[in-house]
Amino acid sequence: QVQLVESGGGSVQPGGSLRLSCAASGSRLDSYLIGWFRQAPGKGREGISCISSSDGSTVYTDSAKGRFTVSRDNDKNTVYLQMNSLKPEDTAVYFCAAGLWVGEIAMMPGASFFVSWGQGTQVTVSS
Repeated sequence: QVQLVESGGGSVQPGGSLRLSCAASGSRLDSYLIGWFRQAPGKGREGISCISSSDGSTVYTDSAKGRFTVSRDNDKNTVYLQMNSLKPEDTAVYFCAAGLWVGEIAMMPGASFFVSWGQGTQVTVSS
């Protein structure tokens, strides 16, 4: 089973950018869908985006459209989430997760689809 480790979180001012990384080990990502989720204090886990490692197709939820970009580097077995124009409401712990999938993805699966989760990385957007 694949193991995931997120990195790249931190504190930024509104309007700033961060790039999160999700490094995988134990298995190649070629047959996985990688999803990004976040959880703010007192709120449930929210899906943001996902990418099919097999064909690179992506899905963004409304929270991410136009500001976040998900990408993959299969050689490095790593998925990235580039976050631009960050807002205070983006403050949360961000998680990546993996679920078995090959082919195009057209919609963001729910959290129950994903079988492996990273430990999360904190993103704080504040002036």
